[in-house]
Amino acid sequence: MAGSIAMHWFLPTYGDSRQLVGGGHGVPIGTAGGARPATVGYLTQIARAAEELGFVGALTPAGAWCEDAWLTTAMLVAHTERLKFLVAFRPGLVSPTLAAQMAATYQRHSGGRLLLNVVTGGEPAEQRAYGDFLDHDQRYARTGEFLQVVRALWRGETVDLDGDHVKVSGARLDRVPQPVPPIYFGGSSAAAGPVAAESADVYLTWGEPPAKVAEKIAWIRGLAQAQGREIRFGIRLHVITRDTAEEAWAHAGNLLAALDPDVIAGVQKGLSRSESEGQKRMRDLHSGSVENLEVSPNLWAGVGLVRGGAGTALVGSHAEVADRIAEYHALGIDEFIMSGHPHLEEVWWFGEGVLPLLRQRNLWSPPTQDEAAEPAAIPFAPAR
Repeated sequence: MAGSIAMHWFLPTYGDSRQLVGGGHGVPIGTAGGARPATVGYLTQIARAAEELGFVGALTPAGAWCEDAWLTTAMLVAHTERLKFLVAFRPGLVSPTLAAQMAATYQRHSGGRLLLNVVTGGEPAEQRAYGDFLDHDQRYARTGEFLQVVRALWRGETVDLDGDHVKVSGARLDRVPQPVPPIYFGGSSAAAGPVAAESADVYLTWGEPPAKVAEKIAWIRGLAQAQGREIRFGIRLHVITRDTAEEAWAHAGNLLAALDPDVIAGVQKGLSRSESEGQKRMRDLHSGSVENLEVSPNLWAGVGLVRGGAGTALVGSHAEVADRIAEYHALGIDEFIMSGHPHLEEVWWFGEGVLPLLRQRNLWSPPTQDEAAEPAAIPFAPAR
């Protein structure tokens, strides 16, 4: 289908840098130098650039290591016009009724610009810091009950549920969200699959080699079809794209050279305690080594040396990056969430270099505007 790819960017609400910003997912944040604070002003610059270039939305993370996603994006709504915000949040830290109400309020005040990324949580120490003492599989079971309540409330139903983890009585919303925000959901464990199949609109995976991504798609698609549902698929990737492959790989090399071996060792030690199956799969791509980091053509695992979560980047010329995106799209990936360091500069590299190539291939087109922009008036121009 022409223009069937949806493209999203990322908001670094923990700060940005010309080097890799390490940490996250239970690991303290740190950079290799040149940190930019995550002010509303700076995040607005990134959001407005993404909006101007034609991105649909921007993912905002959740965790103790970054600013709150709900509050930050609510502020950014006032500084943008069209861009949607993919707000990451964790079930169990707020009641499902309140979460459903917050989403409905967000939709009304933003004009329908909310997307929701449900993050079950894979770092036990961080979860306990928030007062959550359930184990890994119990957290996914709770997520399933949580989403069951939220979706019913959004349908305008009155909900009574006496679940193993979620209990509500007479829950209802006076005003349901219009439109209902789509649910984005990720998880690589056996406990995650059934929850995605039952409740997700878009299943997200971190950037693994294409063969591994194809396996995940087949797994989740099969579970969803067994429940009579269809799901879209998305992927979360960093990117380093330049006019030539040599320039892109040189930048990747500079990022790697700036990393302190002790920092790499410390981050990997912290990530080894994660209960996330997805995090384990990211770590398996590099095993903490700085050698052989191109784990698939143009797929570089260097980011994951110092960063939790998504740890791979597409590296290459604009044409090569477009080729890899087309390859993932052919597997069934329709939504791409990209980022780069620094996020402001890299969104322009990607937006001006890769997006036009995807458009030429009829894989992507910018979001439609309700009204065409009026041509700019030129002062003192002679009348015709």
